[in-house]
Amino acid sequence: MPPTFEHFNILAFDQMPPLQVSALLLDARTLQRAAEAGLTRPPLRGKNFGLLCEADDDADAALFRRAAMEMGARVAHIRPSLLELSTPQEVWHTARMLGRLYDALECQGMAPALVQQVSNAAGVPVYGGVASKNHPTAMLAGLLGDGTPPADNRRFVLQAVLLGTMA
Repeated sequence: MPPTFEHFNILAFDQMPPLQVSALLLDARTLQRAAEAGLTRPPLRGKNFGLLCEADDDADAALFRRAAMEMGARVAHIRPSLLELSTPQEVWHTARMLGRLYDALECQGMAPALVQQVSNAAGVPVYGGVASKNHPTAMLAGLLGDGTPPADNRRFVLQAVLLGTMA
């Protein structure tokens, strides 16, 4: 069963308690073994993710899309119209609307303060560049090891995060 992050700020992975790190890595290894054995399943079928980023063909966007779609979710690319200069009311209204349309949002290339505002208003899980090479989850992927390509390890950790936040 995936670790749940209900009582944890999913925008602060670098502050994740060690027990949750261990649980996340265990679930990533489970997903890794299932993929190697051809026993993948779509536990996120029926879920809709919004991917807020400028370039749809960016490597981070592609990683997020692949990780979510392999789990059965649908991913929609949304060009972010919000800026750091947007009024709090604009951010709140936009985030509320996106929260009604999507089950979760991934914000790539947006200022952390803006992502936090979206998270506060959306009412759904909001990830702040969770598929980025600079995100703490990328370092966790390095702990999976065992000869699997690093890109695949990143995908398995990302899938474990998605499952944990959507449980």
